[in-house]
Amino acid sequence: MKRKFALAFIFMVLTKAGHTQNTLSLTLPEAEKRFLKENYQLLAQNYNIEQAKAEVITAKLFDNPEISQENYLYNTTDKKYLGTSYNNGYYSLDVSQLIKLAGKRNKNIQLANTGVKLEEYAYYDLIRTLRYELRSTFYKSYYLQQSAAVYEDQIKALNKLLSASEQQLKQGNIAGKEVIRIKSLLYSVNTEYNSLKNDIEELNTNLKVLIHVPAHTTLQLVAEPVHFESLKDKTYTTLLDSAKTNRVDLKYAQTALTYAQQNLKLQKAMAVPDIELSMVYTSQNMPDKFLGLGIKLPLPLFNRNQGEIKKAKIAIDAQNNNYNQLENLLENEVYKAYLSALRAQELYEGMDKNFNHDFTQMMSDVTTNFAKRNISLIEFLDFYESFKNNVLQYNQIRFDEINTKEEINFVTGTNIFK
Repeated sequence: MKRKFALAFIFMVLTKAGHTQNTLSLTLPEAEKRFLKENYQLLAQNYNIEQAKAEVITAKLFDNPEISQENYLYNTTDKKYLGTSYNNGYYSLDVSQLIKLAGKRNKNIQLANTGVKLEEYAYYDLIRTLRYELRSTFYKSYYLQQSAAVYEDQIKALNKLLSASEQQLKQGNIAGKEVIRIKSLLYSVNTEYNSLKNDIEELNTNLKVLIHVPAHTTLQLVAEPVHFESLKDKTYTTLLDSAKTNRVDLKYAQTALTYAQQNLKLQKAMAVPDIELSMVYTSQNMPDKFLGLGIKLPLPLFNRNQGEIKKAKIAIDAQNNNYNQLENLLENEVYKAYLSALRAQELYEGMDKNFNHDFTQMMSDVTTNFAKRNISLIEFLDFYESFKNNVLQYNQIRFDEINTKEEINFVTGTNIFK
């Protein structure tokens, strides 16, 4: 018996531990910390940065010298293979070195360093984009969970009410149509609740991918009270200036233009021929051994790198266009985010912060009074519909007020609102 009890106790502890491991209580700062450390997209972009740095190493390297050697394959005089005797043999050694002109090496180094900057800006812009997605998803899921909790309370209350009403129906105290109306309301609420849970699960799935959490983990989001400062002291011009200074994608576009300009310089330099210096030593059946100095220089008569130079010029025009387009897009994004935040802030500040709590208490009283037959079914259903809509609207308004401030942080590339 003692052994069975011990085994049962161990099983209970392991079961409880397993349940704890599958449930993750998560605050937003904790989510952001995991995101920066374990997000696969950020890790992949880090590899791109390291590859770009490796390109700088390659660009700094000089061309290797070349060495070549010649001698007889078969000496018909000595009847020997690879014969190199002084009297009847032949031996030649050639050492050469390519020397690049027109600053090609330095231009390649500059281009590679700019490539590193591009990958770094791409990394920080990825952080900006995914961080906004993370925070927006977190708050969206959190406030949907608050709405779901209200649905759960109401489903419990309606189940109790249905059970009591069915007892009253058996006793002949109420009409059957009232029970049907309550059942219909309960089915409707359950359907809405399931749809809400599906939305929450989809959001949480996105969160799990962003912070690298196993799929079977249940997320319990914990949000501390958020009190963003007012937008009254901020103007569109101030936000736009901040965006032009801090937006990483704009810096990326500027650097991409620099990259295209540097590439044009490199391609023009590539049109200049490189020279190859060589030293030749020959040992053969002759009075003196031969030691010579050679130089090789291609003549740029046909190929002067015309195609690559034209491509580089077109790339500059394209990057100029991309930069101008991004700057115009940035202005519109900031303006839209600013107006949306003003409207959301005005709507939230105009709400009675105690209204939701008072309405919840009132709903509880209405449910009790209906069970006591103090109010009619129609009055109960109307009030319930008003209560449900109020809860959903309050949580949506609160989310909008927070998310529009997060969007301003996103479009300006800053943490104006913390």
